[in-house]
This record gives sequence, C-alpha cells and structure tokens, in this order.
Amino acid sequence: MRASRVAAGYGARVAIAESGRFGGTCVNAGCIPKKLFAYAAHYREDFEVARSFGWTVGEPRLDWNVLLANKDREIARLNGVYEDALAKAGVRILRGRAAVLDAHTVQVNGERHTARHILVATGSWPQVPGIPGRELAITSNEAFHLDKLPRRALVVGGGYIALEFASIFNGLGVQTTLAYRGARLMRGFDADLGDHVAEEMRKKGVVIRLQSNPARLDKGIQVTYADGSAQEADLVMFATGRKPNTGGLGLEAAGVKLAADGAVIVDAYSKSSVDSIHAIGDITNRLNLTPVATAQGMALAKTLFNNQPTALEHENVATAVFSDPNLATVGLSEEQARERHGKVDIYKSAFRALKHTLGWHEERTFMKLVVDTESQRVLGAHMIGPEAGEIMQGVAIAVKLGATKAQFDATIGIHPTAAEEFVTMRDKSA
Repeated sequence: MRASRVAAGYGARVAIAESGRFGGTCVNAGCIPKKLFAYAAHYREDFEVARSFGWTVGEPRLDWNVLLANKDREIARLNGVYEDALAKAGVRILRGRAAVLDAHTVQVNGERHTARHILVATGSWPQVPGIPGRELAITSNEAFHLDKLPRRALVVGGGYIALEFASIFNGLGVQTTLAYRGARLMRGFDADLGDHVAEEMRKKGVVIRLQSNPARLDKGIQVTYADGSAQEADLVMFATGRKPNTGGLGLEAAGVKLAADGAVIVDAYSKSSVDSIHAIGDITNRLNLTPVATAQGMALAKTLFNNQPTALEHENVATAVFSDPNLATVGLSEEQARERHGKVDIYKSAFRALKHTLGWHEERTFMKLVVDTESQRVLGAHMIGPEAGEIMQGVAIAVKLGATKAQFDATIGIHPTAAEEFVTMRDKSA
C-alpha cells in the first residue's frame, strides 16, 4: 500500500491486486488486533494495582464477545481507511488474487495486465510443525476469532508471537503454558532479555517449559512432548515461525529466484533476479517488521519513479515485543557486540517501578546498555518493563545517530520515570 501510494504521488500509473482485506497481516491478523488484545489483557492487573492506590472496584469480569466485536469494528474501519487512501491517490484497485505470468504480465481473475514494473508484497503465513494431530492446533490467524476463551491454553514457541499470546491468554484469565524447544526465550535477542522476560512472565502466572517440544496432539486435547511427558489443554496454539507467501504466484516460472524457505531473493534496492520484478516485506525475509516493509516500499518508489536510488539500511532498527511485561530493543545484543567489536562495556539496571511500590506487585523493570569500549559509542539498548516500546523509540534515535555513553550521561533525565534510567546508569557490570 505504501509503495503504491508513494509511486502514484510521483506520477506513476499504479494498480494494486488484493483478494482479501486491505492492511495486510499487521492490520488484520497482527500488530493492531494483537496490541488491542494486549491492552485488554493488562487491565486485570491494573485493577489489582488500583487497590493499593485506594480504589475500590467490584470483581472485574471480561466479556469476550464485546472485545471481539469492538476489535472487528476497528479493523473494518482501518480496512476502509486504507482502501480510501489508495483510491484518493489514484491507484486502481483490482479485486482478486494475482499471478505473475512473465516479467511484465500479471493475471487477476482471468484478466491480463501489463506493467513496466511488478511489485510482490504478499507477506508470510504461519507454519505448524508436521506432527500427528497438528489439525487440532491453531495459529495466530485463528486466535483473533475464537468463539470463546479456553480454560487452559498451550502456546508453543519462543519468539514475538508466542510471548505476546501467552501474555494475552494469561492476562485474560486463561491457565497458560508456554512451551519452547530452546533453552532460552527470544533467540537472537540479547541473552539477558530472554532470561529476564521468562522470570517476569512466570511471576505473572505463565507456566514456562523450556527445552520442551510437542511431538503429538490427540483429541481432548492431550499433548505429548518429545521427552514423553504430557499435559492436557483446551487450546493449543503454534507460534513456531512464518513462511514467505510465494506459493502459486508463478514467480519461479517467471524466472524469479527464491531461497530455500521460499523467500524472494532481492538486492539492496528490493530488485529480484528479474529486473522488472521487485519484492518487499516479509516475502523477502529480511527484517520482518511492518515499519521496515513500509520503509522498503517508500525506498522502492523513490528508486523507480523519483530518480532517487534508495537502499534501505536495516541496521539499528528498534523493535518491541508486546508481551507482559513489554520488551524492546535497538542495536546489537551483548553477544553480537562482542563478536563484532571485541571489548565492550556493559551497564545494567533492574528495579521496581514507582507505580508498584505501594502494593504487592513484584514486577521488575530491566534495562541494559552495550557500549563499545574503544569509541564509547552505544551499540545497543535493551529494556523489559511497562511501555518499553514507547521508551525505546526515543533511545533508538540516539543509537541511530551514534551517540556515546558520555552523551547519554550528559542528558538530564525526566524524574520520576523509568526512562531516566537510560541516562543515569553509571556502574559497569562485571
């Protein structure tokens, strides 16, 4: 959508083919409904915290159907907003599934359309391991449309989606287990983040099983793990990865080279092995985040239609996991920094936020800075705690600009906030 609108703004004649609702995964089955659910899940805890501030409230009760209806209404509104924006930009909308016939031809509903450039941005799709009984499980796609909440849920996975939905189910009152085959959650992130987020989620009631891999599901639902142990659940959700959505698009027949996982192989300017065919977003499996996909779309439009070749830089992109508590990061993990830069200085802080000091709540906020010893440039910033994503967006600007630890230290904090800790950490960790 962003590529289409920006290209049209540069004077290109643009058509867009869509067989479903506008907005892609993010709007329809990702970022937006996920965060709305995350807000809903956190209210149970907020009601409890309110008591320590003198508020007396009745017994909270969730009406799942109200939440679903309100979520659906908002998604429908966004679908309309995006479609209207495309129409106002002069983009022709083709309703139907597209297939690439050759370097310059696309077919939609049996009708052929030719273009100087073709852009493929069909995203990715959840994958479920091929174990016996896999048909009894759901993915994030179905989790947004459950008829009712289960009493017991098992979420399988250790990344963004797994942590977020485990937190959502737990916050909404479901007995929740999170099972992951690895030894630490959030593989690829700073190791401290995986350890600390697991500790905090356990405090909130999520049962976390590490090095546990379901091998079989039986009706009931009976879950049998690879080690022979078993448990019962009313719902099993797999969040074990997504695969680029390239099947049946005709790309390989048109000469487009795909990676082993089906991703379209592109250069720095999002061009595939066929000069006239381009790809952006999750289908390229570079950095699968919505803002990255939209930035790739803008860069491509500039390259093709504004005489401004633009290669998007994928370094120091901030990201957040809307688990409970939130997790956010920008730049290099400690492990990555040591590998690339050798000597690094590490600063850590863990504390109970002011909001939780009046009651029983034991949640601890965690912050970490990774600093290059020689240049003193801040290479990475990491956080677990309330509004981590909101805080990290500002920190990301400093990291992107190459700020040093001394410049962080010279910045006066806003008191009392959790965010000020990023500019007041003075003691190096061993």
